[in-house]
Amino acid sequence: MSKVNKITKIGIDCYKLEDLTGSQRAGVGRHLYKLLEEISKRPQLAKEFKFYLYFKGRVPSSIPFLANSIFVPKVAKLPFFLPFFRPSFNIYFHIALPLFALKDRIDVTFFASFMLPALFITKSIVLLTNDIYYEYKWGSLPKKYKIAYRLFSNWAARRATQITTQTNASCDEVSKYFKIPREKISVAPLGVDSQEYAPVGEVVKKDYILYVGQAFSRRHLRETLLAFERIAPEFSSLEFVVVGVDKYNPPIIAKLIEDINKRLENRIIWKQGVGDEELKKLYQEAKLFTYISSSEAMGLPPLEALAAGTTPIVADTPTTREIFGSKAYFVKNPNKVENIATILHQALKNDAERRRIIEGRQEVLEKYTWDRHAELMLQLFRKTAQ
Repeated sequence: MSKVNKITKIGIDCYKLEDLTGSQRAGVGRHLYKLLEEISKRPQLAKEFKFYLYFKGRVPSSIPFLANSIFVPKVAKLPFFLPFFRPSFNIYFHIALPLFALKDRIDVTFFASFMLPALFITKSIVLLTNDIYYEYKWGSLPKKYKIAYRLFSNWAARRATQITTQTNASCDEVSKYFKIPREKISVAPLGVDSQEYAPVGEVVKKDYILYVGQAFSRRHLRETLLAFERIAPEFSSLEFVVVGVDKYNPPIIAKLIEDINKRLENRIIWKQGVGDEELKKLYQEAKLFTYISSSEAMGLPPLEALAAGTTPIVADTPTTREIFGSKAYFVKNPNKVENIATILHQALKNDAERRRIIEGRQEVLEKYTWDRHAELMLQLFRKTAQ
C-alpha cells in the first residue's frame, strides 16, 4: 500500500492585503503580495502545501493569483457578526484568527505584521525587525500603535515558535533588543523587482533629487530637505521631489516644504502618492535618490532606485553596509543637517563615482530576489511544521 504524503497547512495573516492595490501596496502588504505571487508560480508545491489566507473584512478581488487552488482565502470573523459588519482589528487578530487556525488544523501560521495574537497557542512564525523596536521606543507613531507594538511584538519574541527577519544586521539587533537567542531567528531578505525598474534604452537624467517612502522621523526627510536648501544655491536648476505621506507626529512636512519653497522659489515638489508607471519614471530619471533612515530591517526604495539606474544615498548603518557594500553613498549621523548636505554635494559633483555605482549594481541586486525570498520562507515553513 503506497504511503500518502501529508499536506502541510500554512496559515497567513493577510489583513494588510485587503485595501491596498498597485502603488499603494507597500510595507507588509507589498511583502505578502510578492511572497504569495511567487508561491502561486510553483505548481509542484500543491503536493506539499495548502495555504490558508486569513482576511479581516473581505477577500480582495483585485489579486488574480488568489484563485490558485493552492490558496484557501477566508474572512476570519466570529459567527455572531452579521455578514456586512466588519469587526474591529483586535477582535479579528486576537480572537477570530486564533480560533480559525485551530478549527482549520493549521500546522504553522505566519504573521508578517510584527505581532503575535494574545490568544494564539499553535505553531507560529513572526517577522520582527529592528525598526519596529525603534518606532515603539523612540519613533513618532501614535501612542495606541506604540502600545500595541510594545506589547505584542515582545509577546511574539517570547511565544512564537520561530522569528524571521530580513538581514543579518537586523538579526543581530532583533536578538539584542528583544532578548531572543540568535538560533531562534532566521534571515530571509526581501526581493526587488529589478527587471521592472530597469531602464529600457537610454534614459536622460533630469535635475532633481528623489525621496520615496512614508516619512517617519527615523528616515530624516526633515533634515534632508534642510540639507537640500543649503546646497540649492550652488545648483540653480536642481529640484527635490518627495513621494510619500507625512508620518511625523505631529505632521511637519507640508509647512516645512512651504517655508523652504518661499525661500527657494518653489524647487520642492511633494506628491503623497503616484501610480506605478510614474514612480518608475521618477526613479529612472532622478539624479540622486535619498532614503537616509537610522533604522531599517532592509528598506526597498533605495534598492529599487539602484535597479532603476539611480545612485542611492543612505544612512551609514550595519544594515546598509551589508546590503550595498560600496554601491551607495553613506551619511554618518544623519541627525546633523550639515552631514547630509556634505554627502549631497559630493554625490552631485562626482559623475564618475555615480557611474561606478550604477555600473556595478548587479553585484547588489542579484542577492535580493523574490524567488530567493520565497524559497527561504518555504524552507522555514517546512522546518517549523516538523
